[in-house]
Amino acid sequence: MTLSTLPPSARFKLEMMFHGIRYSAALGKAAEHAFPNYYPYRFQPGEPDPTGTGKASIPYLLTLEDDTLIRIKGNGDSPWVVSGDREAGYRLCKDGEPAVPVPVQFTPLPRWMQAKTSDGFPMARTGIELLGDMAVINLAPGCEYFLHKIDGVSMRCAFCAYGAPDERVAHLGQKTGQVSLPEQTYARMQETLRAVLAESDIRHLYLVGGALPDWRQEGRRYLEVARQVQAVNQRRIPVSCGSGALPEDILKELHTEKLVDNVCFNLEVWSEALFAKISPGKHHFVGYDRWIRALEQAVALWGAGHVYSAMVGGIELEPEHGMSGEQAVALALEGAEALCSRGIIPIYSLYWPVGGRDHPDYLDRLHQYFETLNLGCHAIRRKHGLHIWDGFMCHRCAAMQLECDVDRADAGS
Repeated sequence: MTLSTLPPSARFKLEMMFHGIRYSAALGKAAEHAFPNYYPYRFQPGEPDPTGTGKASIPYLLTLEDDTLIRIKGNGDSPWVVSGDREAGYRLCKDGEPAVPVPVQFTPLPRWMQAKTSDGFPMARTGIELLGDMAVINLAPGCEYFLHKIDGVSMRCAFCAYGAPDERVAHLGQKTGQVSLPEQTYARMQETLRAVLAESDIRHLYLVGGALPDWRQEGRRYLEVARQVQAVNQRRIPVSCGSGALPEDILKELHTEKLVDNVCFNLEVWSEALFAKISPGKHHFVGYDRWIRALEQAVALWGAGHVYSAMVGGIELEPEHGMSGEQAVALALEGAEALCSRGIIPIYSLYWPVGGRDHPDYLDRLHQYFETLNLGCHAIRRKHGLHIWDGFMCHRCAAMQLECDVDRADAGS
């Protein structure tokens, strides 16, 4: 069945992506026992601030009654507020509406995040993050594209502001130009991962990290990290490789050794012209054609439906690209058709604009774009007999994507 509208959970998640949640005493109280948000709530001028500091800790993730996971964005203009408490339960209520409030739960703060490794290092800093039932392992977050300029143009991706190699990665021992990580980094990660798997019902392991300009060196790093992870993955939880595109011989090693069950080489955008502008480092050091060829080579190894590409949905609407909403959707769907026809599934994360976020017309266009895109991509996946494998991602861990929610609703129809 072709869906004409988003299912309720996906529609509500999209609402939360755009509107977020306004601060309340209940939201602040929930932060005391919830998985912490990496971005503190920032009070707007004139907004009541009980902390007196201009910011407050808030939870990172919430779940609906059907286990749909949603990332929390703090927003002083949001019509949504949290009421209730841990004992009585929490509810999301929309201002001025008599509608039944939405019951929610906040992802709890796990015990391991407050523990230390056997050498006294905080487990919360060993390179593991939880997204619902997914453990993300990121031991080398610094992206070396940030360190390069060509003709005065930075090679970092245009939408990325968090990957710069700096003091934030020093505790993991990542060094510029060096493939391997210290044995201590791996030992701490393994000890923490054992604790995570013992405490939580983890269904996915996802390997990510910053890019190296030499894709062969990047591949060698992922081989190394995957071997270290599999050494403690006694339950054979599915592992995904979220690297950049990798050479074919590296792919064959990953496959032959059964180190990963899926790969996700993030092309980010469709069309070489946009790829060159938005991901100049990927274009310069790897190249658009070679990137797509690596995705095709991965399909030959892992099979259709086990190869993915994260895409930045909506960056095409930025003024410098000169596209209308209809043109942007058409280009993205052209890319989805081209990829799915090869057995590659694109996964779209909403691009949040640096400029324009205070302009309702712009945000309305972005909202319509993302909804239309997800419905169109769902139809394309169905046409090619593809679906998001729940060993890669599911509604319990896809906090910022809608594909799993849409596919699940269709499967239940």
